[in-house]
Amino acid sequence: MARCGALGLSGTLLPGVLWARLQQVPEVTTEILADAEKVAGLSFTPEERELMVRGLNQNLRSYAALREQAIPNEVPPALGFDPTPPWRTPPSGPDVFRPTRTAVSRPADLNEVAFWPLTHLAELVRTRQVSAVELTRLYLDRLARHGHRLEAVITVTEERALAQAERLDEELAQGRYRGPLHGIPWGAKDLLAVRGYPTTWGAKPFESQVLDEDATVVRRLDEAGAALVAKLTLGALAMGDVWYGGRTRNPW
Repeated sequence: MARCGALGLSGTLLPGVLWARLQQVPEVTTEILADAEKVAGLSFTPEERELMVRGLNQNLRSYAALREQAIPNEVPPALGFDPTPPWRTPPSGPDVFRPTRTAVSRPADLNEVAFWPLTHLAELVRTRQVSAVELTRLYLDRLARHGHRLEAVITVTEERALAQAERLDEELAQGRYRGPLHGIPWGAKDLLAVRGYPTTWGAKPFESQVLDEDATVVRRLDEAGAALVAKLTLGALAMGDVWYGGRTRNPW
């Protein structure tokens, strides 16, 4: 609690004890504070308790008012960080990226490409040795086989991915190549909204949350030609590796 922190008590058991008691009563009282002191190993005078109670209950009312304010998903956090030194001027003009072409050939067993670098996969697609649909189905199959053991997948976006891949193959047949991400499958952390699919943030209270929009990252990768195959796990509210369905098994 902010008030406990201001009093130098955030490192004690007192905030946790108060929180547990507040689940049963609407306001903090001097009696609740006295009980919490016993558990936390602290001792305050009646005057100190009166002072703390006023501040704590004022904070409770402020928190309740804040929770009434609806904050849309697209609103960025208030905290901003710009690491650019003030004396640096960013370059002007369009960004230019020229990937190095790598001579690759399709292996007899397509499963061998599962761990190939993106540059190699991109060349297979660009030269039409492998279709976007083939590559997408390959990774969808791997998700179906290994996803449950790794506990790394929240939602498979198979219908969306295959529709994207088919459209990208048609474009390539017509001579339109979007770039090195054309036809490349990818997975989005479930922090990113995808229209028509749950966006859970890895947390049980949001398991059924559906945001009717595509995050900017998703939209830009769509435009670059990448095919979204799954929404992947992240720790609840993007913290750690434990989410509402288990614990992500990531060897890295």
